[in-house]
Amino acid sequence: MTMLQQLGIDRMSTAERLALAQEILDSVAADQPLPPLSEARREELRRRLADAIANPADGVPWEQVEAAALARFGQCVHSLDQSCVCIS
Repeated sequence: MTMLQQLGIDRMSTAERLALAQEILDSVAADQPLPPLSEARREELRRRLADAIANPADGVPWEQVEAAALARFGQCVHSLDQSCVCIS
């Protein structure tokens, strides 16, 4: 008997198995230490933060970015609330 059978995973739907796999991957990623930032990346983050503070009106809300991406590429993306939004 495989571990999938022992745990009953083989009886789950494809969507349930995908959700479980994502949760497992997320939990593994959460256990990993973040790699240190290079000085170049750290400087780029400082630059972007300074620019965002100096020009707050230049920011674009996520909903607008998401809508533009869906209109341009017409594919499934996960929104911030983890729901899948599909437009073809």
